[in-house]
Amino acid sequence: MGYVKPVLAMLAAALVAAFLHYNLPQRDIVQIVGTEVSREDVQQPDGTLATRDVRFINARTEAGRPRVYRNEDTGWRWPPYLKFDTGNLQAEAQSMAKADQWVAVTHYGWRIPMFSIFPNAVRIRAVEGPEVQLIPWFNIVALALLAALAWGIWRRVQRFRKRRIDPLLDDIDEEWDEARGFWRRLAGR
Repeated sequence: MGYVKPVLAMLAAALVAAFLHYNLPQRDIVQIVGTEVSREDVQQPDGTLATRDVRFINARTEAGRPRVYRNEDTGWRWPPYLKFDTGNLQAEAQSMAKADQWVAVTHYGWRIPMFSIFPNAVRIRAVEGPEVQLIPWFNIVALALLAALAWGIWRRVQRFRKRRIDPLLDDIDEEWDEARGFWRRLAGR
């Protein structure tokens, strides 16, 4: 039964890691090969269908693998990228597709073909070539801040436990020992 706590801790860590991997920005070095606009029907909560236009950016990696990014505004929704420039990003992608230029596409999200889910492009920047190394400074700072926050919360919980809970448990233990001693004396043991 001692394996339940570590399994739950690993499950919680995996969920946090998946959440961070989905929401933190990632960059792919690709060549843009084209853009398109697709009309999609989306089912609303009341059961009706709404039609919307979704912009896509088609690209390929150095190895020739296809990459498709959706290009939609995040607005004020989660994740908080505050992206309102879908049209400008689409125009940049179209101009870079004609130049056969290598670009770094900053995006968040996952590509899940079974559910037609695409990562959302946030930014496109020209790079020198496919072998360029980019350092994810934002992710490093964000993860360091999250680690500092987790450490601070853990320290505060430990101090609270040491000041408030441990003395209370010691008092309960002493009272229990006194009560047990009282009943043993009455029973003559």
